[in-house]
Amino acid sequence: MEIGKASMPGREPEEPSPLVGFSHPPVFRLAWRPWALLRVAWTLGSSFVVECLVFGLAVVPAAAFWTPFFTRAYPSTVVRTAVVAMAFVPTYLIFAFFLMVLSAFAMRLLGWRTPPNAHLVIERLEWPLLDWVRYIISIHLVRLFAGSLLRATPLWTFYLRLNGARLGRGVYVNSLAVSDHNLLEFDDHVVIGDGVHLSGHTVERAVVKTAPVRLGRGVTIGIGSVVGIGVEAGPGAQVGALSLVPKFSRLEAGATYVGAPVRKIDKGSAEKARGTRPEGVTATTGGEPRAAATE
Repeated sequence: MEIGKASMPGREPEEPSPLVGFSHPPVFRLAWRPWALLRVAWTLGSSFVVECLVFGLAVVPAAAFWTPFFTRAYPSTVVRTAVVAMAFVPTYLIFAFFLMVLSAFAMRLLGWRTPPNAHLVIERLEWPLLDWVRYIISIHLVRLFAGSLLRATPLWTFYLRLNGARLGRGVYVNSLAVSDHNLLEFDDHVVIGDGVHLSGHTVERAVVKTAPVRLGRGVTIGIGSVVGIGVEAGPGAQVGALSLVPKFSRLEAGATYVGAPVRKIDKGSAEKARGTRPEGVTATTGGEPRAAATE
C-alpha cells in the first residue's frame, strides 16, 4: 500500500449532500412508517441474536479452561479459592480472544460493514444505514469487553485486520475510539496514540457520511487527536497530540502537523518545540546550561 505526496490544506470535493440547497436545516423526523418499524425491529433483533451467539460461543472455550479448577481436590478452602481466582485472568483472556475472532467472523459472514463514500440519510432508515448500525454495535461490544485489556497489542491489531481493516506490518493502535474498520488503510509501522478518534464516518445534518482513511508508512497520530473522514497522510507524516485533522485533508510525506485545525510546521519550529538545545550549549547537573568547551 503506497500513498503519494500531497499538500495541506487541500480537500477533494465532496459528493453533494441530499440536503444541499436548504437555507435552513430541515426539521429532522424519523419516518415511522410500518416498513420503517419493521426494519428497525429486524435490525435490533438480528443484532441481539448474533451477539448472543457470539458471546455464547466465546464463553465455551473459556469455561472449558476454568471448569477443571473447580473439580480438582484441594487441601483447603483457602487454596481452592486462591487457585480459582488466579485462573480467572487467563480465562478472561481466552474469552476476549475468541470474542474478537468470532465477532469479526460474524461480520464477514453477514456482510455488515460501513459502506464506503456513502451519504446515508438517517430518517430514511435504509438497509445500508442499518447494516452500518449493526457493524458499529459489534465493534462497540468487542472494544468494551476486550479492547480495554488488549489495545496496543498485536492481538488488537489482529482483530482490526480480521474485522476489515487493511493494515501493514508493525501497526499499533492504542485507542478504542477507532471504528469503521473496513474503511481504514494503514501502511507498515503506523502508530495511533491513546485517545485518538479516527473513523470512516461523520454525521452532518442527520446524514451519515463515510469515506476511507489512508495513512502511509511510518505515520504517527499523537494522543487525543481527531482525524476526519477521507484523510490521507503520506509516508512519515506526524500529527502532534490534541490536534484536529479536518476531513479530506492531505498531509505531506515526512511533514509534521499540529493544532486545531492542523497546520504544517517547519523542521526548525519542531526542534524548538521539543526543546532542542542551541548548538555549542550542553546541559549541566546544576540545571544551568554552559558553553561547550572549545579547543
